Amino acid sequence: MLDAQPRDDGGWQAADGGDIITEEEYENFELSLEWRIGNCGNSGIIYHVHESEDYGYVWQTGPEMQVLDNSCHPDGKYATHRAGDLYDMIECEYLSVLPAGSWNKVRLVVDNGRAEHWLNGRKVVTYTLGDESWKARIRDSKFAEMPGFGSYTKGHLALQDHGDPVWYRNIKIRTLAKK
Repeated sequence: MLDAQPRDDGGWQAADGGDIITEEEYENFELSLEWRIGNCGNSGIIYHVHESEDYGYVWQTGPEMQVLDNSCHPDGKYATHRAGDLYDMIECEYLSVLPAGSWNKVRLVVDNGRAEHWLNGRKVVTYTLGDESWKARIRDSKFAEMPGFGSYTKGHLALQDHGDPVWYRNIKIRTLAKK
C-alpha cells in the first residue's frame, strides 16, 4: 500500500512514496494485476515510460490506464478520466469498475502497436499506437504540448503515486513476441 498523507507544501506525491517503475523496458507485453483505490482516490498504470532529464513525471511520456474512485474523485465527472479509460484520450466502452475499497482486475495488452484495456473481465478500451487516430487524440488532449508523450514504442511500466492511498497486488508481466 502507498501510505499517502497530506503534505504541508501542497505537493501531491507521498513524502516517502513516488512512482513504482520497472527496471526492464517493455514493447509488447501483457500486464495483469489487481488494484484497489482509497475513497475518492486517483492513481494510474502507465506504460512505455521514457526516463530522462527532459521529463519530470512518468505521465509526460507514457499513456495511462486510469485508476480512480469514479464516485467522488473530481476526475470522475469527465469522460476519459474514469477508471479503465486511456486517460484524457478514450473513455471506456463499458463501466465495469468496482467501488473504492474493492479489488479490480486489470489486463493491459500492447501487441505490435495494438493496445487493449481490460477491467474486471471486460475489454473496455482498444486503440492503435502511432496511427493517425492516435496522433489526433494526442493533439486534442492535455498532452498536446508534451513532445515526448506517446512517441515511445518501448519503455518502463509505472504505477503512479498520485498522493492517494492505493494498493496493487498479483502483478504479472508477460513479454509478447514481436511480429
